[in-house]
Amino acid sequence: MDESNTLKDQMESQVTGPVILINKFNVKSDEVEQFLKVWEEDATKFKDQSGFISAQLHKGIGKSTVFINYAVWESLKHFKNAVDKVMGPDPQSRLNNYPKNLVVSPHLFKKVSVPGICGD
Repeated sequence: MDESNTLKDQMESQVTGPVILINKFNVKSDEVEQFLKVWEEDATKFKDQSGFISAQLHKGIGKSTVFINYAVWESLKHFKNAVDKVMGPDPQSRLNNYPKNLVVSPHLFKKVSVPGICGD
């Protein structure tokens, strides 16, 4: 999402409180079934990790094959620990289970308070 600030860079940040992972997936139409199967396997593993609060997968409407995962974690530390446990020492090997044409764009966020519109 932000090519100048990779997920690895973000994971080295010093932040407190909950973090939100938003992960955009561009999936080829003939690879949607495989994507959903592998995503469900990974999501189930992440759900069992300490600090996991929630996750929701969204699909673009119409003929879109763009998916967005929105996952909330108690802290960046919890998220990092979960990634280490689920993805292991070589995250690329786990990613190889996904469709070969998949384009993934992960990014970590913090909530922003805007008076009268968005709360903490």
